[in-house]
Amino acid sequence: MGGASSRDQRAETSNRLEDESSNSTSFTDEELTKLQSDYDTGGVEKVKTVVQQKVTELDNTELNVAVTGQSGVGKSSLINAMRGLGLNDEGAAEVGNTETTKKPTRYKHPNLPNVCFWDLPGIGSTDLPANKYLKEMKFTKYDFFIIISACRFTENDTKLAKEIKRLGKNFYFVRSKIDNDLDSNRKGGRQFNEEEELEKIRNDCVSKLQKAGIPSPRAFLISNFDLNLYDFSLLNKALEHDLPNIKKSIYILALPIISLEIVEKKRKELRKRVWMLATLSGGIGAVPVPGVSLGCDIGIVIGGIIHFRQCLGLNDSSLQSLAKRAGKPVEDLKAVVTTPLVGGEITLDVINRLAWGAAAATISVIEITLDIIPVIGSIFGAGSSFLVTYKLLSDALDDLTESAQKVVTAAFGTENDAK
Repeated sequence: MGGASSRDQRAETSNRLEDESSNSTSFTDEELTKLQSDYDTGGVEKVKTVVQQKVTELDNTELNVAVTGQSGVGKSSLINAMRGLGLNDEGAAEVGNTETTKKPTRYKHPNLPNVCFWDLPGIGSTDLPANKYLKEMKFTKYDFFIIISACRFTENDTKLAKEIKRLGKNFYFVRSKIDNDLDSNRKGGRQFNEEEELEKIRNDCVSKLQKAGIPSPRAFLISNFDLNLYDFSLLNKALEHDLPNIKKSIYILALPIISLEIVEKKRKELRKRVWMLATLSGGIGAVPVPGVSLGCDIGIVIGGIIHFRQCLGLNDSSLQSLAKRAGKPVEDLKAVVTTPLVGGEITLDVINRLAWGAAAATISVIEITLDIIPVIGSIFGAGSSFLVTYKLLSDALDDLTESAQKVVTAAFGTENDAK
């Protein structure tokens, strides 16, 4: 019985680490090869320097998303929704039907300040001709563009898309307020199949964009008030496919927590950071962990846990915003949280209460499978604080992910499971 349990545990750990290494580790293959070479020539300290540079790059890389369209199409509502904010939340973009913006307006992500959404006035809603519009809006600074329409895409929208393409940037057509269209049909007493109606709207958008000269256009149908409906997941997949490695990771971590699918995507991205932070801990500032003869850099562990908590939407402000959007008391969401890592300051005492000191018994399993992690397995062996930090952060991420899953289920039910 005990042997079977041990084998199962080893298999689970191995699968988890294989999951990490089979996905991007935020290093390219060339960078991993260089990492090995750096270790051969400069030892562990040189590797730590390279890893620290990568962590700094991840923390400091900016992602700038431009949202443009005519007044009243729902730009502000979409910007708020993609940041997980409601109309009355702090930092929310003002929603209205009057075009008040004559220049780009920046809205920072509430948990990731290097992620910014920019509200741009529609190309036909300013006094600027098209050739000056691109310069005034500083198009070269944005990573991609979302062009929104509430009914049909105009000649100005297609002209804008062509100029964006000329600059080598990606753009995505979003047809907003789809729920309003469907509600109008229902109120009119018309009998219709919702899926067929959505496909009709989608095909009409694509057909008109093709006629306007946009090659292979894609149009995504969105409800700004319920991102779980219609094509928001398809839009995310398109963006994730098109964005370069680090920006893709940042975009995923910035997504609002609205489904179990998104929680899982975030878990995979955060898992990539665990081994990097563990590498940085490697024996510096080691603080003994009860039940383990080794220590770790508690500052790195606590900083990692706080970052995980924010990205998974488990900080207090994110839970408040989620509760408002779901129409549930925030107490109902907090009631399903099962980890002491949520709701207060992260201290050594909090970590000790989780009884992770008992991880000493399972560290040998990680030692056996460390060679799955590129390069690092050959650098740190048994007796390293790398192992303790890795185990602590891995278990913290698992705990927080489980609570995030429960929060999403409490907020939206089970319908939003990964598809």
